[in-house]
Amino acid sequence: MTTRARRPRATTGRPGRRPARRPTRRPGRRPRGRAARRRAREQAATRLVVAGLLLVALVAVAREYPVTTLVLGVLAVAGATSVFLARTGRLHLPGPIGPRRDVTHTLAAYHHMTGTQFEHAVADLARRDPAVRSATVSGGANDRGLDVLVVLHDGRRVAVQCKRYAEGNRVGAPAIYTANGTYRDYHRCDHAVIVTTSRFTRDAEVANASLAAPLRLIDGRGLARWAGGGRPPWA
Repeated sequence: MTTRARRPRATTGRPGRRPARRPTRRPGRRPRGRAARRRAREQAATRLVVAGLLLVALVAVAREYPVTTLVLGVLAVAGATSVFLARTGRLHLPGPIGPRRDVTHTLAAYHHMTGTQFEHAVADLARRDPAVRSATVSGGANDRGLDVLVVLHDGRRVAVQCKRYAEGNRVGAPAIYTANGTYRDYHRCDHAVIVTTSRFTRDAEVANASLAAPLRLIDGRGLARWAGGGRPPWA
């Protein structure tokens, strides 16, 4: 009796399924921060080399032409100092020569203005002073004693109250009390000025003199002198 040999069973996986592949490791990328630091070091090294070369060249020129180098150095320091003083408001450089807008008015012209026009005229007058950074009209129904806000280059703030009155209508003591009570605490100003086309009453002058820090009172004559090129009230 003969027996048939058994065929070995094929050890195959499940039909239709591919054998799993082992994941391949990719080389890690260099962090961006490291590359940025390397570029920064290269740029710093380049600047250092350029600065060194300039210094060497400057020393060579100074040895060859000592007098010329000294003169140029003094001029450079003077120019840098002038620019610094001009930016800080301590030096006023002359502007370009050309036609300037005439903002000077006579006292009679001020009398013929409206109240708003007079405020703008005083602001224009303030801007003529090189020490003034800005002059802004802020008058209104509830101005609380501030018609023009003047800001100087040194940081001081000046509250200006404008009173366009006829010659017979003088500014009384209530205007002094109003300006004195608001220019520091409410408007955050360092000084206060009252400008009028008329004059101040005796009571107003006495009230102002009794203050610990009197206000600057500019009557019609003082306004005419200021408009004619005189010193501004905050000088």
